[in-house]
Amino acid sequence: MPMRVAIVSPEQEVWSGEADMVVARTTDGDLGVLPGHVSLLGVLAPGGTVRVKTGGREVTAEVDGGFISVTKQGVSILAETATLG
Repeated sequence: MPMRVAIVSPEQEVWSGEADMVVARTTDGDLGVLPGHVSLLGVLAPGGTVRVKTGGREVTAEVDGGFISVTKQGVSILAETATLG
């Protein structure tokens, strides 16, 4: 069962959709999130990446600072800047 994911910056929504897995680079290291993951809030690493795996493809976004929020409703990437790679 996929989870809802949104990658946003102050200027725009960069990407949103259903995903099977999210991998984000945080200040504590890489964080992998699967559906049903426990709720958490993490700090994104400057100059990091976020990879969203959905079906047979992968979406990559370059992010610079911000937060990752994981809740029962899904994953939100709130980045200071974000661009699809």
